[in-house]
Amino acid sequence: METNVVDAAVVHSDQSGDVAKAGRKDPNNDVVVGRQVLNSVANAIVGKDTVILRTFLAMLARGHILIEDIPGVGKTTLALAFSKALTLDYNRVQFTPDIMPSDITGYSILDKDTGRMEYTPGAVLCNMFLADELNRANSRTQSALLEAMEEGQVTVDGVSYTIPQPFMVIATQNPVGAAGTQLLPDSQVDRFMVRLALGYPCETNELTMLIRKQGKNLLDLVKPVLTSQELEEMRDKVDKVHVEKSLMRYIVSLVVATRSHPDLLLGASPRASIALTSISKAMAFLQGRDYVLPKDIKPLFIDTVAHRLILRPGLENENTTAESILEEILKSVEAPGIS
Repeated sequence: METNVVDAAVVHSDQSGDVAKAGRKDPNNDVVVGRQVLNSVANAIVGKDTVILRTFLAMLARGHILIEDIPGVGKTTLALAFSKALTLDYNRVQFTPDIMPSDITGYSILDKDTGRMEYTPGAVLCNMFLADELNRANSRTQSALLEAMEEGQVTVDGVSYTIPQPFMVIATQNPVGAAGTQLLPDSQVDRFMVRLALGYPCETNELTMLIRKQGKNLLDLVKPVLTSQELEEMRDKVDKVHVEKSLMRYIVSLVVATRSHPDLLLGASPRASIALTSISKAMAFLQGRDYVLPKDIKPLFIDTVAHRLILRPGLENENTTAESILEEILKSVEAPGIS
């Protein structure tokens, strides 16, 4: 089922960004434009169509993305490819223990000429903020992102500054236990709409990547498709996708089931229900519909909810994972019969 969803959204072709721009003159051509974005990014990230799709869905749903994986598999390249395909103003911070909160939010400094405090914007005031290896930063710096992610603003010395829209955070982290890492606080993890992993490429895809890279930067293969304003217009359309009340009940039932599961110490918060609803609307939008179906919800449930769960102590050694628990819940909660 998931493969069909990906195939419907990612159609490999030789069309360029110019073709996509021409197609945007037709108001019903959003699906084609969406495919062009995915194809453009896929030129730099070989064989990871599912991850590319999930990332774009979260962007359309006004969400933030957490990518957890080992170094060297393309986490940063994925973020930079999207910033280029969507022509977004982006900033990147390589997180280390000495990065300060003011590096993220900005700071005020006294102007000797005017005698006033002048604000110097921080790195997070952009369309796309790439937080590279976020779990290497200290807790104060990690927390500096919370207001920006949730409210789209930062507050410095009692004054709030609005972050330009569209705005999204793509954070990468190395697996817990890697040298110099620490756990992200639950409150911050819960603010990411999805958690994704790229994984190693298969042998064929790795060979393709090497062939493409000869004498080139893979990001040079990514062509701009949308402007930031056009992306914001697409997000406005996603907001208007209809969700039947019975499907809202279905989403709530799925999330509530995590709170009473015997293997979970902590279930998903209401923020998970909101996130799953929003990203399901984005999936329907990319399928050319203005209404959500159960098939839009099911493939996204695990990526949207798994990172919000905490297993009961000791289960890690019994081959029980958050993902396996969510698979069980998906089978046990009946979806409404909507055609």
